[in-house]
Formats: sequence, C-alpha cells, structure tokens
Amino acid sequence: MEVLNPITSRAISGKQIFPYKYSVCTLVTNPDEYQEMLQSFVNAGFNTSFCEFLHIDNSQSNAYEAFSGLNKFLQEAQGKYIILCHQDILLNYDNLEVLEQRIAEIEAMDPKWAIIGNAGAVGIKNKVYRITEGDGVFRRCGHPPAKVVSVDENFILVKKEANLALSGDLSGFHLYGTDLCIIASILGYSAYVVNFHLLHKSKGNADKSFFTIKENLIKKYSKAFEARFIETTMTKFYFSNSPFLNKLMNTGFMMFWIRQYFKFKFRKDLKRKIQ
Repeated sequence: MEVLNPITSRAISGKQIFPYKYSVCTLVTNPDEYQEMLQSFVNAGFNTSFCEFLHIDNSQSNAYEAFSGLNKFLQEAQGKYIILCHQDILLNYDNLEVLEQRIAEIEAMDPKWAIIGNAGAVGIKNKVYRITEGDGVFRRCGHPPAKVVSVDENFILVKKEANLALSGDLSGFHLYGTDLCIIASILGYSAYVVNFHLLHKSKGNADKSFFTIKENLIKKYSKAFEARFIETTMTKFYFSNSPFLNKLMNTGFMMFWIRQYFKFKFRKDLKRKIQ
C-alpha cells in the first residue's frame, strides 16, 4: 500500500506580528503638497524604520475614489496602526509621542476600540474636535477623549487587527469616515476623538456629490438595518430594533403562524409562475 507523505499545516498563533507600527496612507492629487505632508510626519517623529508611507496617485485622473482606494489601503497596509489622512494636513503641533500617549489612553479605557480621529461627533449638536484650519485659527469643541459615532476624514487612525473595511456599495469622496464608524460599531468596536492637534489647510467642501453620497448612505443603512426574518439550515428567527417585537415574534405560537403564511405565499407564487 502506498504511504502518503503527511500534510503540513501552519498553526496560527494568538499574537499578530506587524512589519511596521504605522502605515500612513493618502490619496494624492497634488504631489508637492503631499511631499510637504510627508516631511511634516518625519519631523514629528515618523520614520521608515517603523513606518511605511503608501499613496494612490490621483494626480492625473481618479484612479480610485475614496471608498475603493481606502479599502485598498486597509487591505494592503502592514502597520499595526493605519493612518488614513488627507494630503493637506501638517503635523505642525502635536507629534508622534503625543499620538502614542493618546492611543495608550484609549487602549486603557476601551481595548475594543478600532478608530481614533481628531474630529467627529458624539451625537446631535454634540461635536468634538481639536484642530487648526487653513486660516490659522485653533478650533476646539467638546471634551476629548470622547466616544463618537463619526469621525472627520482629515485624519483617521485605524487599528489593523480590527479588520475594518469600507462599504463596497458606496463610492465618492465624502462620509467614508462615518461609514467606517458604522461598520466598526456593527463589528463590536468603538471610535474615539482624541486631543491630537494638527493643521488642516481646508474646511471641507459640502458640494453636490456630498449630498448624493449622504442620500446613498441613508438608503444603504435603512435597508441593512430593516427588521427581517432569517432562516438557516438549523433554525429561524426574527430581529429588529424593538426588544418587544423580538420577544413576541420569536415565540413558538407566532413562528407557527408565520410558517403557515410563508408556506401559503410560496405555493401561491409558485402557482402563478406555472400559469
């Protein structure tokens, strides 16, 4: 009888090894401005011994819009922490040492964090930020560190091991920070705004495309979060955002009548197709 060689398998350990501590990722439309940004990172303490700098060249045309481009960064970056940032920021104030202090503070507060930003919102009429904009005025609001539901896109730090990704059915250059926070929340992670002060040369641009993306984001999550029945090969259940309905609809009595309804509906639809 032929003796087969044993099949080898690589064991996965609980500890992840990252080639870099930081991956700094940027969509570039202005190479000169991007180089200025890179130099500010180096001056602030980031260097290639423990950092990688990744970019997508959109200077001639939009090779990638933000959702698809940043997903490429999130997939390919090898840093423990992935920084998604605009090319028009400068680390002229706080440096790497301050950032690492802020990360340590959040890690101690909430090990299940996945996103850190310098601006965002806790809820309605409850923004929080520490930033200087192009006019040179330092702006502050709220009390960081604060757990938030959205972060501004100028500077977003993502924990690699959270395995986050942006929506594949949204596109454009706005609201991807919000989308990322929603995805993180669904996966059981948190987002925070911390006191990390930098210069952002612009104030953002809520153009026509911004409102188109906003409408598409609302449609997407209205559909994603709608109440529904789920059936698997082993069980069936109902879920919604109502604890009362969840309890009621998952009782044996209600499930019996629900099954009868769907059996009747299936037979009726099948009969219509045959005719």
